[in-house]
Amino acid sequence: MTKNKYLSLILIISITFIAPTIGSYATSAFKEPWYSQIILPSFNPPSWVFAPVWSILYFMMSVAIWRVWVNNFDKEILKLYFVHLFFNSTWSIVFFGFHQIGLALLNLVIILIFILILMKKFFKIDKISLYLMVPYLAWSSYALLLNSFIYALN
Repeated sequence: MTKNKYLSLILIISITFIAPTIGSYATSAFKEPWYSQIILPSFNPPSWVFAPVWSILYFMMSVAIWRVWVNNFDKEILKLYFVHLFFNSTWSIVFFGFHQIGLALLNLVIILIFILILMKKFFKIDKISLYLMVPYLAWSSYALLLNSFIYALN
C-alpha cells in the first residue's frame, strides 16, 4: 500500500505539471512582441517571478489532491481537480497564444470557482489539503486582479 500511495503522488505531480508545460509553450511561442506592446498595471510583477511561484503552487496543489485521494479515494474529486487543471492550463493559451485578454479573464473566474469548490470539498476530508490550496487561491485572485487591469488598460 505504501508503494502505491507514493506512486500515486508521483503520478499526480506528473499530471499536474503538464499544465504549466503547456502554458509555458504558449507563453514562450506567442508572448512577444505582443506582451511588450500592451499596457501593464504598475503592480505587475517582473516576468521572472511567475515560474518559481507557479512551481511551488503546482506542487502544493498536487500534494493537496493527493492527500484527499489517499484519505478518501473519491474519484469525483479527482475528476473535478483534473477538469480544473484543464482550465488552468488553457489560461496561457488564451492570454498569450490568442491574445484574448477578456476571455482569459473569464477563464480565471472559472478557475477561481473550481478552486473554491475544491477547497470546500477538501475541508470535509482533509484540512491540510484545504490549507495547501490557500496560496493558490490568493495568487489566482491576484492574477484575476492583474488580468482585469490589463483588460481595462488595453
